Amino acid sequence: MDYLIANIRLSLPDELLAGHFARALAPFAAPAPGEADLHLQRCERIAPAADYREIDRFDFADADADCLFGRDAAGYLLEMTPRGGGPSASFRLRPGTAEATTDYTTEHHPALFRFGVWTLYNLVAIDRSELAIHSSVLLYRGEAVLVLGESGTGKSTHTRLWREHLPGAELLNDDSPIVRAEGGGSEATVYGSPWSGKLPCYRNEHYPIRAFLRLSQAPHNKIRRLRPIEAIGALLPSCPPAFAHDKALLDGTCAIVSALLAHTPCYHLECLPDAEAARLSCRTIFADENLL
Repeated sequence: MDYLIANIRLSLPDELLAGHFARALAPFAAPAPGEADLHLQRCERIAPAADYREIDRFDFADADADCLFGRDAAGYLLEMTPRGGGPSASFRLRPGTAEATTDYTTEHHPALFRFGVWTLYNLVAIDRSELAIHSSVLLYRGEAVLVLGESGTGKSTHTRLWREHLPGAELLNDDSPIVRAEGGGSEATVYGSPWSGKLPCYRNEHYPIRAFLRLSQAPHNKIRRLRPIEAIGALLPSCPPAFAHDKALLDGTCAIVSALLAHTPCYHLECLPDAEAARLSCRTIFADENLL
């Protein structure tokens, strides 16, 4: 089955699609045949080549698994091993092609497939000036605001407060939207995706980005626009973490972030979890003094 996510076409094996992720992908089903930008096929076993180099290792809490991300002559390789025992699941992308392989089976935890496809997608997207940015995305007056912050800082709470207290505010995605920088960043666009965290918001839509908003908890509500170097520091932690440990991927990530911020403002909001924080950020970003 083929899917179009932010103008990138994925061809995924039908036999591996089931449950929650299949439902999340459904709005992104490709309306017509076309050449895939990422063609994933199932194979029996994936093993590192002799020249394998580890890039990063991290835990994946959704499936209680240990992850290794690396590269060898055959391409980038993500290997995920359940801590409770059982076989690992691996995903490989061959360099310079659309061809990818996985030894994942339906006996594995389904979150491994969702994350594996997300990783492959980002490896393909980065060469097309696109990238997933960990954020909650608000829609307001036909434009998007990407709310950034570490897990637990209140992104979902802040977007809920917008929707409750600012008529017309909606949610596009609550975890991993796709951003695209075009025209040297003069056109910054955000797309919905099938990766949306705890809230099942899978909208196949795209909007111009009005602003980025970095949150931190505080005993007060205060907002300021960040200087360019501060803005880069605010966005980079929300990009795919493993990419920061590979020079080619980091260079691509930084180029996209720099292009996005060339014409799009980034703000830092120190805030309480209250309605006034939502009104303050909205009236600052949209220059609307009527939002009292």
